[in-house]
Amino acid sequence: MQKKLRLSVLDQTPIRKNSDAPAALQESIRLAKLADRLGYSRYWLSEHHNTTTLAGAAPEILIARLAAETKGIRVGSGGIMLPNHSTLKVAENFRLLEALYPGRIDLGLGRAPGGDRLTAQLLNPSNTFDPQAYITQIRDLQAFLSDDSTVGTFQGKIRAIPKINTQPELWILTSSGESALLAAHFGAALCYAQFINPIGGAAAVQAYRSRFRPSDELPEPQASVGIFAFCSEDESKVNEVRALVDYRLLGFEKGNFDEIPTYAAASAYQYTPAEWQRVLYNRQRTAIGTPEQMREKLESIAAEFQVDEIVISTFTEHEEERMHSYELLADLFDLKPREAEATHEKVKAARSSL
Repeated sequence: MQKKLRLSVLDQTPIRKNSDAPAALQESIRLAKLADRLGYSRYWLSEHHNTTTLAGAAPEILIARLAAETKGIRVGSGGIMLPNHSTLKVAENFRLLEALYPGRIDLGLGRAPGGDRLTAQLLNPSNTFDPQAYITQIRDLQAFLSDDSTVGTFQGKIRAIPKINTQPELWILTSSGESALLAAHFGAALCYAQFINPIGGAAAVQAYRSRFRPSDELPEPQASVGIFAFCSEDESKVNEVRALVDYRLLGFEKGNFDEIPTYAAASAYQYTPAEWQRVLYNRQRTAIGTPEQMREKLESIAAEFQVDEIVISTFTEHEEERMHSYELLADLFDLKPREAEATHEKVKAARSSL
C-alpha cells in the first residue's frame, strides 16, 4: 500500500515587482512559520548568484534564522552548490547548524553553479568544473561529517568542528541520471528536480533505488521529487498563475534573468510558434490547478516516481496567493503538524546510544 503523501517546500526567495530583497526574506520567514504550522515535512532554500530577482545567495545563513523561527519542520538547503565552496567550510557550517538545531537540518547538495560560470569561478577560484572533483568533494564531505579519519580528512589531521553526536541529513539533488547514481553510490537520499528537467526523472529514481548502497546514515533508499506548483479554488487565478509561470520559465530560457514577471506582461506577450512549443514543454515542469486537479496531478507524480514526498516551489505575483496555495495543499493532503517533542526524543535517543 502506498504511503501517505508528504509535502515539503522549496523556497527560492523570489523578489516581487516594486519590492526588494529584505521584503523577500521577511516573506520567507512568514512562509516557513506557516509551513511549520501546517505540517510540511521540510523547508529547503536554494543557492543563486548574480541575479536581482532572487535573494537567496547564502542558504546556510537563512537556514539559521528560519530554524530559530520554527519548531518541528526540518530546514535545509535545496541546495548548496558544492563546487562553489570549500568542502571543509560546508561541513563546518552544517555541523554548526546541526548543533544548534539537532535532528532538524538537511544538507542538500547540487553541482550546478547557481548562476553563471564566471560567478562560480569567483566564488571558488579552485573550481575546475571537473565532474570528478564533485565526486571527491562528496566523499570528503561525508568523511568530515562522520569523523572518518581514513578518507577525506587528511588521515585525521583536519577535523570539521564542532564535534557533535548527530549529523545533518544528506541529500543529493539531481536533474539528470548521473547525480542519481552518485546518490546511490554514496548512500545518500535523492531529490529529483522535475522543475528543471521533466524528462527521465522516474527512470533516474528507479536507477538510484536499484543501485543504492546502504550507508551508516541511510540504510534504505529515500527519494523525493521537486516541482513548481500552485493551487487555487479560483479557476481564473489558476489561469493567471499558469500564464505567469509560462512567461517566467521561457524568460529564463531566453536569458532574461533580471526580469520580474507580472501577469500584465505575461498576458500581453505574443508567443511565436516555436516559443509556444517551449511553453508546452515547460508545463511538464509544473503542476497548477484547482484542489481537485492538484490531488490528481500530485498523486500521479508520486505514483510515477514511486515516492511519498513532493517538494513544492511556488511563484505568484502576490504573497497572499502563494501562502494560500500552500494552505490548500496542506488541507488537500491532510498534513498534520509535526511534534517538536518527537524530534527532541529522537535526538536524545541518538545521544544516549553513543
